[in-house]
Amino acid sequence: MTKMANEKELSPKQREELFKTLKTRFEKNMSRHEGLEWNKVQAKLEANTIKLWSLNEMEQTGGEPDVVGYNKNTDEYIFYDCSAESPKGRRSLCYDRAALDSRKEYKPADSALDMAASIGIELLTEEEYRELHKFGKFDSKTSSWVKTPADIRKLGGAVFCDFRYGTVFLYHNGAESYYAARGFRGSLRV
Repeated sequence: MTKMANEKELSPKQREELFKTLKTRFEKNMSRHEGLEWNKVQAKLEANTIKLWSLNEMEQTGGEPDVVGYNKNTDEYIFYDCSAESPKGRRSLCYDRAALDSRKEYKPADSALDMAASIGIELLTEEEYRELHKFGKFDSKTSSWVKTPADIRKLGGAVFCDFRYGTVFLYHNGAESYYAARGFRGSLRV
């Protein structure tokens, strides 16, 4: 194997720790995935080491990923970041590479889309973000970039969501903006 392939594999100890964490979270939050069985989820993960690596990256950056659904047509389990606030290890990011490159000074370390790609996940869409809130209250003190429609992005903007006053709000900002309390939430299909 190449060095790069090895970089996206977990050691046996890392796998064991991640499975323990994911199983505990799965069992603690059954309302997110009623009717689904952990042993079937784990079997899918064991068969896909790259996706398992991505879940570990989601976990390591504070996302607390959990199963929120199952697509029968594609035979895929759907994971979302379920941390109470936007993942701590994915904050202070502008929206995408073009926004990052456009900043002349005070550039953030990365962009949300680039970091998501490096982890192997997708930003939640507005619809997915709203769906997440069926399982609880998220981002009551933070906000999260969501996938921005191309027509908005073409004009220089990007969109993000948060939860205030018992409601999910969708806002806009310049794509090059970044804030300590804004990160992004991701999804992964396994």
